[in-house]
Amino acid sequence: MSDVENLVKKFQKELSAGTVSFLLLAQLAKAEEPLYGYQIAKQLESAGEGVLAGKQSALYPVLRNLDGAGLLQSEVEPSVAGPPRRYYRITAFGREVFSAWRATWQNTQSLVNTVLEGAPQ
Repeated sequence: MSDVENLVKKFQKELSAGTVSFLLLAQLAKAEEPLYGYQIAKQLESAGEGVLAGKQSALYPVLRNLDGAGLLQSEVEPSVAGPPRRYYRITAFGREVFSAWRATWQNTQSLVNTVLEGAPQ
């Protein structure tokens, strides 16, 4: 693997670490009903054109952390076709935090776009 590829992978990992919680909250904020982990992963994978492909298992610890922080609420329900599923929904506190994170994201995005404007490709 080249130095460029290694640095791209490192950059992607750093970006991902900071955005996965935000994306999970966003997906659950727009959901009309509770979702289980695999559903959320598939929706994000579809929206991201495969960017998260193969990284679904990495979402589960983040979901648990968000649940533990009170941003999500979860409950386990039996499944007809396999093991029980843990369903997640965003809490009122989670919506409040998501709103603040969204404002922060938009400010960061604006800054990045301004700085990138006119930079050579």
